[in-house]
Amino acid sequence: MTPTAAAPAGAAPAQASPSQTLSRGIRALEILAAAPGPLTIAELADAMGVHRSVAYRILRTLEDHSLLVRDDAGRVQPGPGLAVLARGVSRNLQTAALPELTHLANTLDMTAFVAVWDHHDCITLVTVEPRHSGATVAQHPGTRHPINAGAPGIAIQSAMTEAEWDRLNTGVPYRAEAGEARRNGYSASHDEVIAGVSSLAAPVRVPGGRPAALAVVYIRSSHEPERVGAALAESAARIERQLA
Repeated sequence: MTPTAAAPAGAAPAQASPSQTLSRGIRALEILAAAPGPLTIAELADAMGVHRSVAYRILRTLEDHSLLVRDDAGRVQPGPGLAVLARGVSRNLQTAALPELTHLANTLDMTAFVAVWDHHDCITLVTVEPRHSGATVAQHPGTRHPINAGAPGIAIQSAMTEAEWDRLNTGVPYRAEAGEARRNGYSASHDEVIAGVSSLAAPVRVPGGRPAALAVVYIRSSHEPERVGAALAESAARIERQLA
């Protein structure tokens, strides 16, 4: 076997493959989106596990596309270009859901949102907070939680039978609560994703795509859960008719 020649001392590191560069760029955006505030280039490089010079080259490209911006101190944070990209995600679902979310939020005085299924997680796609309330639970777009925890995940599972879910080989067990939600038209959870917070959700069947969930979150409410669940199921049905 011919031995591999060692790189000359002081030589520049080999260039990353295009796919690796793309993966690193996406990872950088994920880190910035999850960070509580702007990061220095050194902090971002450490989080990515790459040399600072590599992180800098990636950031320059992302900055050129407005996917991130730098403040006066040189720290980086997500840029307005991400909002443009997010607007196109499940565009039809967002458009159909927004009026229903607004109605639910203001009628029930709860934060209303749509969650979509992503591998083993639920991701908040779009959210509306009630217009006149000072004590609601915030649910920001992009928020992620395991699909096997909370009402939205149960609702998504309930759009399918247990046999249909198992055939997908997700590696996530079908919750018994999903069967009950399938019969009732909505699911419920308490203290599963956020301590002390309750959630109700109804499945939204998306033609040609994975099911989503229409949900509300709250700490306490004067509304009966059954009434809220029925309202969610009715709104979900109207969204489905818009998508059909």
